Amino acid sequence: MEIKRAGVVGAGTMGNGIAHVFAMSGYDVVLMDVSEDFLSKAIAAITKNLDRMVKKEKISEADKDGTLKKITTTTALKDLADCDIVIEAATEDYTIKKKIFEELDSTCKQGAILASNTSSISITEIAANTKRADAVIGMHFMNPVPMMKLVEIVRGLATSEDTYQAVHNLAEKLGKTPVAVNDYPGFVSNRVLMPMINEACWTLMQGVATRDAIDTVMKLGMAHPMGPFQLADLIGLDVCLSIMEVLYTGFSDSKYRPCPLLRNMVKAGYLGRKTKRGFYTYE
Repeated sequence: MEIKRAGVVGAGTMGNGIAHVFAMSGYDVVLMDVSEDFLSKAIAAITKNLDRMVKKEKISEADKDGTLKKITTTTALKDLADCDIVIEAATEDYTIKKKIFEELDSTCKQGAILASNTSSISITEIAANTKRADAVIGMHFMNPVPMMKLVEIVRGLATSEDTYQAVHNLAEKLGKTPVAVNDYPGFVSNRVLMPMINEACWTLMQGVATRDAIDTVMKLGMAHPMGPFQLADLIGLDVCLSIMEVLYTGFSDSKYRPCPLLRNMVKAGYLGRKTKRGFYTYE
C-alpha cells in the first residue's frame, strides 16, 4: 500500500515533531489532539523549528510555507478515517493507548496501518485491542524528532511482514534510519538507556557525587553529548519513571527498581524542562 496521508494522535513534543517530519517529506498530515489549545501550541512549535531551519539556510521560506500547508489539525478522531497510517504519540500510559487504538480500529479505513510511538509498552498487547493486529506496529521516534535519525521499528507478535516492510520503507523516505527490534519491555533504546539514568539517580541519592560531577563524568569520560540528568530533564522525569516501571514489572527483576529519588521528583512535579524544574532549573 502506498502511504500518502498520515495521521498523528497527540500534539505534544513527540507528536508535533512527527507531524513536522512527515509534512517536510511531502506527506499530508492530520494532527489530532483533545483541545485546540494543544494544537495551536503544536503548530507554533513546528513553525519555530522551521524558522530555525530557514535561519540556518537548511530550507527556504517557500519550503517552510509548503510544510505548514501540509498539516491540518483536528480534535475529532473521525477525521483520521482516510489516513493510510496513523501514529499514536499520546501519554505513555497503557490505558490511554488502549482506548485510542480501539477507537482508531473502528474508525480508520481497511488496510490502514496503526503505529505507536510508545517508548516501552508492549506492541503485542496494544494490537490485541484491535481487529487488525497484523497491521499494528511500533514506530519509536527519538527526541527531537526532526534532528534524530533513529526510528526503532517494533514488531509485535502478530505484526505482518507486509506491515513491517511498509513502515521500514516509510522511515527511510522520512530520512530516518530504521532499526528492527522485537517486542520486549523497553525494546533496545530504553532498556539500555533508562537503567543508566536510574543508576545515576541512585548514585546521586547515595552521595557518591554531585549532579554536575556525574553529568561531567558521563560527558567527558564516555563521550555522551549530555549527562544523564540533563537527558532525563529533556525526556521528562515522569516518562523516565514510567519506563522504569514497565521494565520492573515486565521482567520482575530488582535491577530495574526505580530509584526513590526519581519517584520523589515526579511526586513533587519536578518533571524537567517541561515544568521548568527537574534536576536543573530552567528559565
